Amino acid sequence: MTSLSVEMLAADAVEPITSAGNAQLGVAVLAGIAVIVLLITKFKMHAFLALTIGSLALGSFAGAAPARTIASFTAGLGSTVAGVGVLIALGAILGKLLADSGGADQIVDTILAKASRRSMPWAMVLIASIIGLPLFFEVGIVLLIPVVLLVAKRGNFSLMRIGIPALAGLSVMHGLIPPHPGPLVAIDALGANLGVTLALGVLVAIPTVIIAGPVFSRYAARWVDIKAPEKMIPQRPSEHLDRRPSFGATLATILLPVVLMLIKALVDIVVDDPEQGLQRVTDVVGSPLIALLAAVLVGMFTLGRAAGFSKGRLSTTVEKSLAPIAGVLLIVGAGGGFKQTLIDAGVGQMILDFSKDWSIPALLLGWLIAVAIRLATGSATVATISAAGLVAPLAVDMSTSHAALLVLAVGAGSLFFSHVNDAGFWLVKEYFGMNVGQTVKTWSVMETIISVVSLAFILLLSLIV
Repeated sequence: MTSLSVEMLAADAVEPITSAGNAQLGVAVLAGIAVIVLLITKFKMHAFLALTIGSLALGSFAGAAPARTIASFTAGLGSTVAGVGVLIALGAILGKLLADSGGADQIVDTILAKASRRSMPWAMVLIASIIGLPLFFEVGIVLLIPVVLLVAKRGNFSLMRIGIPALAGLSVMHGLIPPHPGPLVAIDALGANLGVTLALGVLVAIPTVIIAGPVFSRYAARWVDIKAPEKMIPQRPSEHLDRRPSFGATLATILLPVVLMLIKALVDIVVDDPEQGLQRVTDVVGSPLIALLAAVLVGMFTLGRAAGFSKGRLSTTVEKSLAPIAGVLLIVGAGGGFKQTLIDAGVGQMILDFSKDWSIPALLLGWLIAVAIRLATGSATVATISAAGLVAPLAVDMSTSHAALLVLAVGAGSLFFSHVNDAGFWLVKEYFGMNVGQTVKTWSVMETIISVVSLAFILLLSLIV
């Protein structure tokens, strides 16, 4: 969030769009969220439309004039898309280059060639975590499923022993690590520092993915002992390519934006002088936009050209990467509109009063709100956006590190217990050939472990940083 948007938020907080008291605002919030949940779950409405209608309902129940509610919603939508829309688009382009060039397959094959049978679950979690950095969760699953099924079949592994670590790696990246849409929106809503959030997110992600992946997979394999279904082994993306980019070049391209953003965060902490030359340089090259743009431009050569792509093929790859994210951008934008409507209605002060009266730590409150919305809607992104909007006022007086931890707490809550209202639940069920009960005992439990364990590490970090 820019300093300008913070000032606007403060100004809006002084003049809310409604004079409703806390009781009426509380009812309005519950009614707005209930409308969103009902439209998504009962009427199967697209989340973009549900969030839009829910925002209007929230304003109506709060007693705000329709024109002011619309103004708040559109302002929030615009600022959110302006803040994270380009980053999501650049992330999608990088992910598409990684997939189409065979770079993802190159990472998989290289790591698997070095892994022993005993270390295979650890190899899978490493592969998923690396590939999961620039890829959306659903794309990562589609890319990794053939590898998971082939490894399980050839090595005669229980499918859960190989599949759970891969799913854990993807899910943790999706919920906690930018440039995924959920964390990016939460960072924007809470005014957190992206580099610091990334650094702390990695600290939380490493132990979390170990516990929810290789460790939990031992038990999941006992509870659901199934083999890889033959009919679900699809063709790998790079099977038709004559050559692929090298492992080193692919890994360097994926990690480039992460390294640039972490360098910026480190220099900001160590130097802490905006006029100093080094910090001025890192503030530019380590900004999310420049870091991701640099990775995309480098990836066109290290991934696309290395795979033999012509200029026309590169252009087509970029074009194809943008179409699937239209829905994501609209959901994220509408979520930003919902967030701004919450803030402008004065819900922030209500949340502040509530948290003081009940003495609930901000990190736990953010996690609990995200959990409730996740369980109701099945969408991690909707849960993150809505929860971030509700707890945004709590981050105003927070330190840089604690604002980043609040982002992570919301992201952790958004992953809690995926069940039958989550598209990811059915994706995993069908690919792995499981029934509903088996999917709950493996995938749903794994998601819950990720959520709870990451919260524990976030609370622990809050005592240290």
